[in-house]
Amino acid sequence: MAGIKIIKEKVDQETYEALAAICPFDAFSYENNRLDVTAACKMCRMCLKKGPEGVLVFEEDEKVAIDKNLYQGITVYVDHIDGKIHPVTMELIGKAKELAAVINHPVYALFMGDKISEQAEELLYYGVDKVFVYDHPALKHFVIEPYSNVFEDFIEKIKPSSILVGATNVGRSLAPRVAARYRTGLTADCTILEMKDNTDLVQIRPAFGGNIMAQIVTQNSRPQFCTVRYKVFSAPELLERPAGKVEKMDIEIDRLASAIEVLEVIKKEKGIDLSEAETIVAVGRGVKSEKDLDMIHQFAEKIGATVACTRPGIEAGWFDAKLQIGLSGRTVKPKLLIALGISGAVQFAAGMQNSEYIIAVNNDPKAPIFNIAHCGMVGDLYEVIPELLNMIEENEMQNDTETQERMVI
Repeated sequence: MAGIKIIKEKVDQETYEALAAICPFDAFSYENNRLDVTAACKMCRMCLKKGPEGVLVFEEDEKVAIDKNLYQGITVYVDHIDGKIHPVTMELIGKAKELAAVINHPVYALFMGDKISEQAEELLYYGVDKVFVYDHPALKHFVIEPYSNVFEDFIEKIKPSSILVGATNVGRSLAPRVAARYRTGLTADCTILEMKDNTDLVQIRPAFGGNIMAQIVTQNSRPQFCTVRYKVFSAPELLERPAGKVEKMDIEIDRLASAIEVLEVIKKEKGIDLSEAETIVAVGRGVKSEKDLDMIHQFAEKIGATVACTRPGIEAGWFDAKLQIGLSGRTVKPKLLIALGISGAVQFAAGMQNSEYIIAVNNDPKAPIFNIAHCGMVGDLYEVIPELLNMIEENEMQNDTETQERMVI
């Protein structure tokens, strides 16, 4: 196991004091003329860089190089409920085709369930080279043990290089469990994916509260796993004549056994699905009080929009959590998004930057939201929204008058 080795012959009280002054985690102890590194060590290696020379040595684990040529193909896990495929699957197929083109790999789809052959054929129209189907009554409902075993069976037989999984409830449960079996990395909620010529998948996502964009690479493990939210990428255009094929897979029946038995599936009431909204009016800290939301809702109703918010709206108790846009909320891609009083921090931008058209209203001309908005207006929303409402009402009155005149004629 990697760690810091101490050259004991060179240790004394003065050495300990020098190391203790450097270590930010207070990870050195010195008792009975013995220097030790405690469990508080975070492997920051500050002591190696700035400590007394010749006292400490970093010992690394021996790395066994993996043959990346043994792993071929970009695989998309097909997320579905009773055979109805979640649209995030098609979006991931579109991205998988882009990534595969860089390294000339095939695009695969892994589909497991019960009576799903017909739906598997439909996936070919999205440009998948091969759909691997595990069709068995034991896979009718998502149960973690058999689904993980099927996933493992697929990896052992096909050896894909990279696997893309939708960040749904199922995907977020299944992907880490399978990745752990292979001691390989998994990056959650990626917003950007890129492919290197050596088949390393560059997985990019906001980190440290959205303050930086982290690039994560699994250099010496395969397969590479990542999850991606719905509405981050775009689905490919349908093909008129697909060239791919469906391959049915077999697995030992005992691997489909589980200690969990699904007795009944109770469907919850379908609430507001912000991800499907085509027009959104989003509000941020610029809204001063809850009563001021009345004019926002009135404006949204006039233009047929759904009202959403950033995190402050949730913390204030003004909105349901399902209406939050951002890293800790929903990812959306509407045709039109109007951002009112939103600064445009990375946390929010990551959840809406793929919108087709973005209009921003903010009284700070240097607000980051203007860097991603297609149209920006520097102004106070308390002046802009009432003015827009007046313009809409005047237009409605004019249309009513013209209609009445036509009826009279």
